[in-house]
Amino acid sequence: MSASGGALTRAKRIVFKVGSALLVDAATGAADRAWLDAFCADLARLRARGQQVIVVSSGAVALGRRRLGLTGRKSLTLPEKQAAAAAGQSVLMRAWEEALEPHGVGAAQILLTRDDTEVRRRWLNARATAETLIALNVVPVVNENDTVVTEEIRYGDNDRLAARVAQMVGADLLVLLSDIDGLYTADPRRDPSATHIERVSEITPEIAAMAEGANASAGVGTGGMATKIAAARIARAAGCATLITLGSRPAPLRAIEDGALATVIEAGASPAAAYKAWIAGSLAPQGWLTVDAGAAAALVNGKSLLCAGVRAVEGPFDKGDAVRVRDETGREVARGLVRYDSADAHRIAGLRSDAIEAELGFTEGPMIHADDLAVGG
Repeated sequence: MSASGGALTRAKRIVFKVGSALLVDAATGAADRAWLDAFCADLARLRARGQQVIVVSSGAVALGRRRLGLTGRKSLTLPEKQAAAAAGQSVLMRAWEEALEPHGVGAAQILLTRDDTEVRRRWLNARATAETLIALNVVPVVNENDTVVTEEIRYGDNDRLAARVAQMVGADLLVLLSDIDGLYTADPRRDPSATHIERVSEITPEIAAMAEGANASAGVGTGGMATKIAAARIARAAGCATLITLGSRPAPLRAIEDGALATVIEAGASPAAAYKAWIAGSLAPQGWLTVDAGAAAALVNGKSLLCAGVRAVEGPFDKGDAVRVRDETGREVARGLVRYDSADAHRIAGLRSDAIEAELGFTEGPMIHADDLAVGG
């Protein structure tokens, strides 16, 4: 099996980016049901073998233009674009729901702005929503919230959004469905001697130059191949591989497994290892939690930090901030993303898990979940 086929079959959690050019029929402005039905059959096949899938889908603005009678306009003002997004979101979700329904699979929409994946409190909330939907056997369909987004909080392109989603959910693989079957040494539409690159182990300056120069016109959307390499760089730092392939084929995922051309950009580490390294080294801690000996030992053994084990809280910090964890001798034993702000953490320090909701009126679970902890001082 090819490198791309192997990456696709081995991944446990996959984020797929689907652009407007694939999902919307250019001639009618409506959803391309034939392509969407074939792609959802592909997704259902992956799910049947135990793989988890998340879709990042464009198309709301394009579908909304048709609904509002704006298809004759070459460009839209920002208010018109936001109006089109508002009108098109329900059309987009109905298209996904109807294509997934024959396979016994539900769909649920998640709308994000850039702040939702860069502000840690929002990031934790968005991740929890995605995780819950996956656990409930539903396919999350993510889109940029164009009805409220401004230039200051835009992702800029859905390749970047998809990479941020992959980072957020700890995906093993990001699949960017493009209008070309991967990265070439030159643009194959201009240079017949261009060679396809099947595997990229590291994004070197030479690889980046290929995307920004010879391949600049390859790929739909706002930035072509350069935006895909930029997205792959984000994903790679999060321990997620990236696969770039031609999306317009019927059942494009089956085509990859059958040997169709694609480019796989390998991950630098596992998603979990990359995430914990980010917590340990890239975030400025905002406070301290002092824990008893039992809690400190549990952390070393890979357990979550329960509120019952917390003896003291020093802040201030917000939910989602990084904090240091130390034992009662003052030795730092871990760092992690706390699930409560410092005021609430003071109130529940030392409480059993079943007493938290009675104290606060809600519960976010442990003080710090094991998934959000990097152990070691």
